[in-house]
Amino acid sequence: MKHLIFSQTKKDFRIDTFCTGGPGGQHQNSNQNGVRITHIASGATAEGREFRSQAQNREAAFRRMANSEKFQKWNKLEVARRLGRLDDIDKKVERMMRDENLKVEYFESKS
Repeated sequence: MKHLIFSQTKKDFRIDTFCTGGPGGQHQNSNQNGVRITHIASGATAEGREFRSQAQNREAAFRRMANSEKFQKWNKLEVARRLGRLDDIDKKVERMMRDENLKVEYFESKS
């Protein structure tokens, strides 16, 4: 059984509409059917402009944004933070970044 850790609501996103232009003629040029979704916390953005319907474009944009790499990374970090595991991740990164675990190489260019 899956548990809901947190949810995102409309207030967590900025939704912009715009005229799409292109094929579709007057309908697309005079109606704001294109939708751009921005997730405020992560900065992930996506657009939907392939449909004549703003509702369909909004759904397509949300799907693209939710599947974007930037949103997925933010989501994983947010889940870890809310579960109290972010400290574990930070400690692991600190351990791996100690001097004894780093290899520094220096190359001189042949000029």
